[in-house]
Amino acid sequence: MGLALEITGVSKSFGALKVIDDLSVTLGEGEALGIVGPNGAGKTTLFNLITGSIPPDGGTIRFDQSAIVAQAPHLRVRRGLGRTYQIPRPFGGMTVFENVLVASSYGSSKGEDDSHDRCVEILSHTGLLPKANMLAGTLTILERKRLELARALGTDPTVLLLDEIASGLTDPEVEELVELIRSIHHSGMSIVWIEHLLHALVAVVDRVQAIHFGKHLIEGNPAEIINSPEIREVYLGIEE
Repeated sequence: MGLALEITGVSKSFGALKVIDDLSVTLGEGEALGIVGPNGAGKTTLFNLITGSIPPDGGTIRFDQSAIVAQAPHLRVRRGLGRTYQIPRPFGGMTVFENVLVASSYGSSKGEDDSHDRCVEILSHTGLLPKANMLAGTLTILERKRLELARALGTDPTVLLLDEIASGLTDPEVEELVELIRSIHHSGMSIVWIEHLLHALVAVVDRVQAIHFGKHLIEGNPAEIINSPEIREVYLGIEE
């Protein structure tokens, strides 16, 4: 199995605050990787570095075997890096279908005409086809999360970055979303998922990597990592 994403020795500081500290992360083709850590661990900053929202101070980021640190964010999207955000911000005055169409038309190599059928497929897969003609601003929280996924899928990614996508949902809604993400992963999608709801993460990912103060802490089998003394200490302050 080749590597879909390879981050080596990446660092990032904001003034005197070092948010990412010599961190390395790998993602295999078709793998689902969970990234965990307490608030302030640097998880979202890591995603911002991968997608090009901010530049690293040092280290390398390789996607699909090529260095991308110098590449503009929109070019990374068109090469196959898709991302969701913790707080969905759809175009509220546009329909659900139009939101996905915009993502497909501008974020992928398809033109608008070629994107229509693909958008219908995505809406069907994410359970939003019955809502296709509704304004995105009228959706429930769960539906907005589904639309956030649909818009990311509209860019035809080979690697999908999920940032706290289950936050703010009820337990039954989390279960619905987990089933959807699992089906996306089983289709062959490589996924990196940041999530505080550890039970949701463990239900999908193949491997978990924990970070703390921007540094690598521990990684391995999801159930073993989630129940490890290291995780208990950083999350709960309990020393084993």
